[in-house]
Amino acid sequence: MNNIFIKFIEKLGLIDNTSLFAASIFPYSIFLFYLYKIKSINKYVKTGFSLTVLFVLITIIVSIFALNYYDKSLVEVDFLHGSAEFFLTLSDFIILLGFIKMLNNLEVNNS
Repeated sequence: MNNIFIKFIEKLGLIDNTSLFAASIFPYSIFLFYLYKIKSINKYVKTGFSLTVLFVLITIIVSIFALNYYDKSLVEVDFLHGSAEFFLTLSDFIILLGFIKMLNNLEVNNS
């Protein structure tokens, strides 16, 4: 059983997932479209989820720069990888801040 699982994981590692990542922008765009229609979700949450698209864009740009300038992938150039990941951390923090504000408003309205 364990050997079958390891072979399955190895086969998954050989698949080029670039097109899958590129296609994922469509469901995420639909998610953002309907997220912005919900009035009960505050602007921080909406902005945070939108900043995730900025993270993807910056990661693509920095990846191309790392390949052209350093002839390495992004994960091999630590300061560029960290700089790109900063934008994901920023968007996650803004989402968290928005949900905290939503919870605080619920507590105030119920008391």
